[in-house]
Amino acid sequence: MAGSPHREPDVEESESLRSDANIAGPMADPVPGPRPADSEPAPGPLGAAEVVSRETRMPRPDQTRVMVVANQKGGVGKTTTTVNLAASLALHGNRVLVVDLDPQGNASTALGIDHHADVPSIYDVLVDQRKLSDVVQPVRDVEGLFCAPATIDLAGAEIELVSLVARESRLDRAIKAYEQPLDYILIDCPPSLGLLTVNALVAGAEVLIPIQCEYYALEGLGQLLRNVELVRGHLNPKLHVSTILLTMYDGRTRLASQVADEVRSHFGQEVLRTSIPRSVRISEAPSYGQTVLTYDPGSSGALSYMEAAREIALRGIGVHYDDSRAHTVGHQPVGHQQQQDQHSMSEGLQ
Repeated sequence: MAGSPHREPDVEESESLRSDANIAGPMADPVPGPRPADSEPAPGPLGAAEVVSRETRMPRPDQTRVMVVANQKGGVGKTTTTVNLAASLALHGNRVLVVDLDPQGNASTALGIDHHADVPSIYDVLVDQRKLSDVVQPVRDVEGLFCAPATIDLAGAEIELVSLVARESRLDRAIKAYEQPLDYILIDCPPSLGLLTVNALVAGAEVLIPIQCEYYALEGLGQLLRNVELVRGHLNPKLHVSTILLTMYDGRTRLASQVADEVRSHFGQEVLRTSIPRSVRISEAPSYGQTVLTYDPGSSGALSYMEAAREIALRGIGVHYDDSRAHTVGHQPVGHQQQQDQHSMSEGLQ
């Protein structure tokens, strides 16, 4: 696609850029529920950030969009993508629930949610059939954002679910029984294709696949796609891959452009025009129990995730996305050696 490769800035962005990524205040309604249509979020703890105005709010879908963030390869940005897209959508007027299905509980940590062994968690929902509303917690720094945390108990859920009735659809039933209004449900999957991921695929309608702009990120992707097809054919006819997001893009390397071109040639319109650059701020934010949107709203990582969320929101209502502000991946002429590299990378997608 047209555009120059994104490069990580050498200096921090100006205050004018920081005003583009705004932070809503602490939760006013600790119990999930409808908000008055004319209510405005209270100013947050970061003085440099402004309250999101009505004009900058992202469109809300007609019905709840359940998106499964999955890729059996670890380290491609599944959790980072889940929490930052969720925060971006919530900061712009949507009500979002993050379901942490990874036993490591990294999404819970990034959202500042306590998830020690005694905390009611998604494990209780899957194994003990506890109501989802009993385990959902509001995220302190972002109004309209909620999380169903994961605890270490979830590590044994794969084995415990094997002998249970309707083991593949337990999360689906819990989500359908959840009565509070939501615009988005983002499910963070573990780096595997076991029963936890199958539960997510049965519960969701859309699959969002983060792909790291590295060679090995393409390996095994074909197996994930085959699993999606199997679940669609036998358990969830509405399931489809709706979104591919390129992460950890480094415009200084030719490999990043090669991987991006290869992914776009295979998936076409499913690939977001916005890509996520490598960013120190994105890596630092979880250690403070925050998303990059609240940790450093003016950083390139925060602005990229905000544009990716906007693109997802606009796609959901069928509106054309203007990518003039997106961090896009440019296309360069492909030489003979580059063509050979792309051919070898394509084997990972077969």
